[in-house]
Amino acid sequence: MDFTAAKYLAAGIACLGMGLAAIGVGNIFGQFLSGALRNPSAADGQFGRAFIGAALAEGLGIFAFVVALILLFVV
Repeated sequence: MDFTAAKYLAAGIACLGMGLAAIGVGNIFGQFLSGALRNPSAADGQFGRAFIGAALAEGLGIFAFVVALILLFVV
């Protein structure tokens, strides 16, 4: 059987993770900026945590991209 259409559909669905990761990173820094403007003295302590959250979200986006590539070229 030829599963070409299913591979493309599955890769497209896996690529949604990249877009959702971008939305997550925007949400992280938007909320950080909102909190930093409300309480500037606590902003320095939370800045590292914002970067850790962004790195984790970007890591999930890259993982989704790798899954899409595996679905397209390996399976």
